[in-house]
Amino acid sequence: MSILDFVSREQLNDLDEDPKVAFMELITMAQRTLEERTQNLDEEEATEWRRLEAIRYSFMNAMVGSAMRLKVEPFASLPIPHRNEFDYHEFKLDIDNFVTSTVLDTALQSRSDTVEILPKTKNTLRGYINGLRECIENANLTVSKREALLKRLAALEAELDKRRVNMMTIARVVFEIWAAPGAAWASYEVANKLLSNLMHGVAEAKEAEKGQLQLPVTEALKALSAPRLEIQSNGTWLTSSKSVGFPRDDLDGDLP
Repeated sequence: MSILDFVSREQLNDLDEDPKVAFMELITMAQRTLEERTQNLDEEEATEWRRLEAIRYSFMNAMVGSAMRLKVEPFASLPIPHRNEFDYHEFKLDIDNFVTSTVLDTALQSRSDTVEILPKTKNTLRGYINGLRECIENANLTVSKREALLKRLAALEAELDKRRVNMMTIARVVFEIWAAPGAAWASYEVANKLLSNLMHGVAEAKEAEKGQLQLPVTEALKALSAPRLEIQSNGTWLTSSKSVGFPRDDLDGDLP
């Protein structure tokens, strides 16, 4: 069995560009296929158990081979075990740990690449996008290039509807528009100003978010109660925290 027995060519073509993330996606899809093919096999029956082990061995072989191609450690350095000596359960624990770690790393990285933008700022950014749309429609561009840029702007506007906006998506669109030659624009200065304002608005939102995360945590001040007085048998007043007080006899004359 080959990798194509666990994932399709279309799924392979859609893998993430990051090798670690791509390997995580590959494992997830291949495991799903593995479970579907083995869920009805009875480990207690000899023939079915051998078929189960054969599929598991092919899965492990395909995953290690994929890791070698993607250069993902530590799996890329694993030797392919002999057919009768492999330990599927130990291998599964290793890949489950890898997937968990990669998911968490990806989530943290995704948060660092995104920003939550306030509604008021989003409306301002939409205004810049509308201005850029007008610039593109009036620019001296080929029909295909104009349609491509307008499509990118539409995707950028849709990005603003999300709770957290991907800064890399915005940057890619901005630089793609910036790549158009200045002579193509009816007013290059206007387009350049709109692009700069768009990037500046997103950068300000990110800086504001960082500032909020770095603010020290303030705790409410705890109310201090007066020390509790206790009278000992020898006539001494004590607080709950000290054992030294005043003899009661010395204060008798001052009591009302």
